[in-house]
Amino acid sequence: MIRRLLVSKRLKQVSLLVCDVDGVLTDGGLHYDERGGVVKRFDVRDGLAIRMLQRSGIEVAFLSGGRSGAIEQRARHLDIRHCLVGVGDKLAALQDLLDQLDLGPEHTAFIGDDLNDLTVRPAVGLLVSPAIGARGLRRQVDLVLRQNGGDGAVRELAELLLQPLGDLRVFECQGWREINA
Repeated sequence: MIRRLLVSKRLKQVSLLVCDVDGVLTDGGLHYDERGGVVKRFDVRDGLAIRMLQRSGIEVAFLSGGRSGAIEQRARHLDIRHCLVGVGDKLAALQDLLDQLDLGPEHTAFIGDDLNDLTVRPAVGLLVSPAIGARGLRRQVDLVLRQNGGDGAVRELAELLLQPLGDLRVFECQGWREINA
């Protein structure tokens, strides 16, 4: 009960959502085309959720150790201003981003799916895992979602973030066709 109240309070403070990519915005699988290029599958519901967050004034950033071209393309498609790829030290990169945006950890949520995402803990007020996140990560996060990465996890988190703002009902009733996810 106390944990739920803490999470609820933290959700209300978030003005930046930082997303790992592989295992969060994708299912974590690697698909190769005939030329050896990596093809990633992104969930359109997550894209719509990102648009909803942006329209509500919540900044969204991508932070990934991987680099495939698909991540950058998805970021461009969703007007993500901060797409950090090929990152070796996620904590340092996140702290640099927070300095750039003049934000503190209490205003930052991070969603990741594996043990290397635990390194960002000191820089975030809310650490979240998709349902299929690594067991060691799920034990240490503030919130474990019901949805898997690449299958609506970001959408689920966005709804939790938007609910306290009262914005969710507005998006459900108006403007669905205006948002290109």
